[in-house]
Amino acid sequence: MIVSFFESFKYIGHLLPVAFLRIFIGYYFVNSASKRSESRFLEQPQLAELINEWVPMSIAPELIKDFLQDFVVAYWQIFAHIITYSEYIVGIGFIIGFLVRPLSVLGVSIVVFFMFISNPADILVYKLFIAVFFTLSWLGAGRCMGVDYFFFKRHRGIWW
Repeated sequence: MIVSFFESFKYIGHLLPVAFLRIFIGYYFVNSASKRSESRFLEQPQLAELINEWVPMSIAPELIKDFLQDFVVAYWQIFAHIITYSEYIVGIGFIIGFLVRPLSVLGVSIVVFFMFISNPADILVYKLFIAVFFTLSWLGAGRCMGVDYFFFKRHRGIWW
């Protein structure tokens, strides 16, 4: 496994800047998830308050707005845990470079959810995150400085 790590520099070293971007995004998501768990996001209805505050001004279609206001607000505890642990999963997976392509899809879904429930001024930042996730997924960024290269060498497929 360690040999594969150093081989990844030799054969896929051109992805090194993308690997640093992947690690930075992973750190950002782990940091965001830890802030959520420390700020009592899981215990207080902050998610419901956020939805009630920003959804009327959101760019989301009416069907999604109704779903957010009727279902997510009612079960805010479940969705708060899903959001926080999904951020941990995406962040840790990006840092170690494991299953970067499927985790990019999960990251896009998290960012789209945040795009619908947050301030309209933040939409440009979320669009940038979506572009970065698609780039990481397309390039297979986990192959350089990541665990994905170890599996890519042995089992070719779309996951690595």
